[in-house]
Parts: sequence; C-alpha cells; structure tokens
Amino acid sequence: MASILPFSSSRFIIFSILSISSLILITGDDLGFARTLDMKTLGLKKEKLSHFRIFWHDILTGKSPSAIQVVPPVVNSSTAFGLMRMIDNPLTQGPKLSSKLVGRAQGFYMSASQQEIGLLMAMNFAFMEGKYNGSTITVLGRNTVFSTVREMPVIGGTGAFRFARGYVQARTSKFDQYSGDATVEYDCYVLHY
Repeated sequence: MASILPFSSSRFIIFSILSISSLILITGDDLGFARTLDMKTLGLKKEKLSHFRIFWHDILTGKSPSAIQVVPPVVNSSTAFGLMRMIDNPLTQGPKLSSKLVGRAQGFYMSASQQEIGLLMAMNFAFMEGKYNGSTITVLGRNTVFSTVREMPVIGGTGAFRFARGYVQARTSKFDQYSGDATVEYDCYVLHY
C-alpha cells in the first residue's frame, strides 16, 4: 500500500517531534535567557531618595563652546523648530562657571515645538566628584524654556544610580539674549539603591 504522505512516516514522526519541541521552547515558562533575581545578589540594599542642586552651563559662544549646532532649524520658524545641539556642558556646584566643577551634562537637545520654544532634552549628568564620581543619571523630557519651572523625568542611571528613577526641576538662573549662553539651576530628586 502506497503512502499518501510525500515523505516517509519516520520523517513525519521526526518532523512532528521537532515541531512540538520548538513550540514548547517558544511558549514555555523557562525561556533559558531570563530569570528572577534577588536584589541582594546584585548588592542592592535599601532604596533611598537623594536630592542635589547643580548648575548647568550652556555655552554657545567663545573659544570653547560646550554646545554646538549639528542640525539647523527649518527656514522661517519662530521657534527654531528642528534645531539640534550636541552638548558637553559643565555642571557646577554654584551658579558661576568658575565655581567647583562636579560633572558634565552630555547629550543633545532639539527644538521640538512649532508653537513655543519647547525642547526635547536627552542627556546624561556624568558626575566627577565625591561619592557619585563615575556615576550618571539620565534625563529625558520636554523643556519649555520660558516656563519658570520645568520638570523632566530621570529615567535611569549608572554606578551609584543603578535602577534610578525620579525627576529634575530646571529654573533659568541666567540667560544672555544676544549670545544665547545660559545657566540653569537643576534640582534633582533621584530614587536609587
């Protein structure tokens, strides 16, 4: 009697076993690449809330600007829509640029609004001083620069700020309307281990 299958029954059995095994691997609970960990195995202790105040210096002018334009705005935009600047801004302990350097804000900001001066900020605060030396927090959010207080989320961090979350509040301390240079006070509230 001839087989109605295009291949032998032994091949069909092997094919069926492999298919079922693959299905089990795809839908099974033990995926082999993910597992639940106890936080203590990573050295994580009690979560704490830290607050620090730093000053962010956006320097567009002079011999060594800390912010450079990498994409120009669209023509005839009153809000500089489309503008993108890469930054490596000093973070200081006080409002003067000459005050103690505690880190650098590295990342970019873009003009993302056509109705007002509203920036998309994406930056790491890389700390270089004290117990946070070598640690970073990541800020990603909307900054309407002419609002008195702007709030942006802290979405993560490294080093002392692993698993960080929180928010920052930005307040313009000084702005030169001719050069565009600005000093912004950042109050940072960060939950971390």
